[in-house]
Amino acid sequence: MQFLVGLLIIAVTVFGGFMFHGGQMSVIWQPVEIVIICGAGAGALVIGNPKHVLGELWLQVRHSLGKRRDGNEFHRQLLLLMYELLQTAAGGLKALDAHVEAPEESDMFKRYPLVLADPKLLAFIVDNFRLMAMGKISAHELEGVLDHEIEAIHEELNQPQKSLQKIAEAMPGFGIVAAVLGIVMTMAAIGEGAGSAEVAAKVGAAMVGTFIGIFMCYCLLDPMCNMMKQLVAEEMSMLEIVKVVIVTHVAGKPPLLAIDAGRRLVQLNTKPSFAKLEGWINALTGGGEPEPARRASDRA
Repeated sequence: MQFLVGLLIIAVTVFGGFMFHGGQMSVIWQPVEIVIICGAGAGALVIGNPKHVLGELWLQVRHSLGKRRDGNEFHRQLLLLMYELLQTAAGGLKALDAHVEAPEESDMFKRYPLVLADPKLLAFIVDNFRLMAMGKISAHELEGVLDHEIEAIHEELNQPQKSLQKIAEAMPGFGIVAAVLGIVMTMAAIGEGAGSAEVAAKVGAAMVGTFIGIFMCYCLLDPMCNMMKQLVAEEMSMLEIVKVVIVTHVAGKPPLLAIDAGRRLVQLNTKPSFAKLEGWINALTGGGEPEPARRASDRA
């Protein structure tokens, strides 16, 4: 919805201003120029990127254009799922294995559909709870391992945005390509004895190619890249929350304190207070937090 609102503002101001000065939209509508520019951009994107990057690019573009998920509800589900997993891990590795080995079939994971629907986050949670359950790695060593994994994931998820950004920067150049081809056709028409009106129309059509390239760069693709970059940052913040919760727990802290450490990394616009987090946990457990954990959280 936000994308459509922005697109409407751009269309009204740019094309409305053009028409206000006496321009006609039929002059700008040059489908051949659009085909040349968009085709060149799409082809360059395919040549310059492997298949998995193109697939991730398509997913991120769909995510950018689609309905944004409810950040408050998503963080609630993530933090409560992590709390339940930590409580289960305290009861023994066998009980934890029943959930992390097949999360799609786990009743615990099914209670948190937003997390279950995020395959990257789900894989990160499951893999690292398996690692934590081995019990042969210190908190410091685990933190180093997770930092490297998050860095690798960030680089991979950021590649589609970087690739699209390069295409956006090249769009004015593709517009010039279309314009040059239009001028070539104009010169050929002059050689065949075309009249001044026809020549003027062909030159105008060629210049529209330059406009389309610049318009697509700064009004469409560049904002899209910025949106994708922010979505990746949101995704990485989820992984950081999981990392901090696991590392804090391995360091010997009680579950509530570990969950609160993760809560502190939630983005400010959706960050719950500690009182709200405690309320969520009390509603989940049907009562108060165990006294040792409460005392530890109070000291924090």
